[in-house]
Amino acid sequence: MGPGIVRSLVPARMDRLPWSPFHTRLVIALGVAWVLDGLEITIVSNVGAFLQRTDTLGLTSAEVGLSATVYLIGQVVGALFFGWLSDRMGRRRLFILTLAVYLIASGLTAFSWDLGSFLVLRFVAGTGIGGEYAAVNSAIDEMIPSKYRGHVDLAINGTYWLGALLATSATFFLLNPAGPLDPDWAWRLGFLIGPVLGIFIWGLRRHLPESPRWLMTHGREDEAERVVTAIEKEVEREDNLVLESVPDSSAIEVVPQKQLPLVQVARTLFRTYPGRSFLSATLMICQSFLYNAIFFTYALVLTHFYDVEAGEVPKYMFAFALGNLLGPLVLGRLFDTVGRRQMISGTYIVSGSLLAFTGWLFERGVLTATTQTIMWSIIFFIASAAASSAYLTVSEIFPIEMRAQAISLFFAMGQVVGSFGPTVFGALIGDQAHPEPTRLFYGYLFAAGMMIFAGLVELRFGVKAERATLESIAEPLSSIEAKARRLRSEEQ
Repeated sequence: MGPGIVRSLVPARMDRLPWSPFHTRLVIALGVAWVLDGLEITIVSNVGAFLQRTDTLGLTSAEVGLSATVYLIGQVVGALFFGWLSDRMGRRRLFILTLAVYLIASGLTAFSWDLGSFLVLRFVAGTGIGGEYAAVNSAIDEMIPSKYRGHVDLAINGTYWLGALLATSATFFLLNPAGPLDPDWAWRLGFLIGPVLGIFIWGLRRHLPESPRWLMTHGREDEAERVVTAIEKEVEREDNLVLESVPDSSAIEVVPQKQLPLVQVARTLFRTYPGRSFLSATLMICQSFLYNAIFFTYALVLTHFYDVEAGEVPKYMFAFALGNLLGPLVLGRLFDTVGRRQMISGTYIVSGSLLAFTGWLFERGVLTATTQTIMWSIIFFIASAAASSAYLTVSEIFPIEMRAQAISLFFAMGQVVGSFGPTVFGALIGDQAHPEPTRLFYGYLFAAGMMIFAGLVELRFGVKAERATLESIAEPLSSIEAKARRLRSEEQ
């Protein structure tokens, strides 16, 4: 063995574990990130019409769209900064820190007094959620056994819509015109739901271990061994079984590194894996634009084109969110059995095609608020699985040493483009007195075209990752260095 090389069974031991209560707790504690994001975005979408009232903040349609854009830009900043920290400081420290940032900023949003304060607090809350995406996706992929990774990842990402359902149910009560609450109090209470939920999750996260794979590649092999051993004992005790030993042939050799220079990150992304990088950027950008453009402005579509009362909007959003939640849950296992490339390309292309057809029906004026919602629910049942698969793809096809940074970079790309969606579609909708269905139809066609294009890119550059170990999908850079050192040692 060459100098500085560490031989480890950590990845193989983690991948051979059966599903256990430990993994369930892990999923609950970390998966709440998507619940909180769905909660935040849905609340803003549902209260958008209320925020335009003179007895609340008195915002315009453009300002409502701007607040969504600012939140998404905050996610970009948070993902890049906290993703960079996650690869250096570890997953655990970051998913605790980012949750704290979100809890504080979102709670303070309830006390906004004008547009400026509302935008600033939405930005800070967005940084916390953006950081969650990078740190949490990395931790989940590195600690979930490979045979479960695909459908578990999709299900977790799909819980964004559980947050949407919770927010929809809450705002239906809070914003009910016949309810007892004053409108200016009702929307403020909505922004306290997420922090209350997050506080309950805080205790669970405090007891989660650091990712053993991250420890192994950062020179903390002894600690990684202790973490894996503790997890194995917990699994054996909770499942009442004895785990089989892992053969030494399954070991991986690495040269631990404390930090990975940004230059090497860029070189790996765009020189070693240019096809994977193009695929990741395309999948993230296209699904982000589609979702942000349509979801953030859906309440405006209902109120402006179908004369739905602001207090009735949550009823329609509930059906829309339910379709999105069920998509990854129902279709998820097919991504592990039928295959990544087939399912990812299929969900992108089919959802894009259905969107174009529904947009045409909308422009022709043959839809009602109910039939529009039914069509959206069908489309996004499929599109939700597609969107979740974008996060799955990015989180598993790059080396571990730069996983969080890769997630944050492509997430940021998607959000930068997607952040313009609400503003653009808000402008296409026009004011309530003169809505523009034809202009909005062109927007729907553009979003549909993006989804179909992404599906075609997946067919060309998709990676066969179903049921494969992370180390076989993308060899760790520390492992490549170990092979090089061993070779030089043998030559000498």
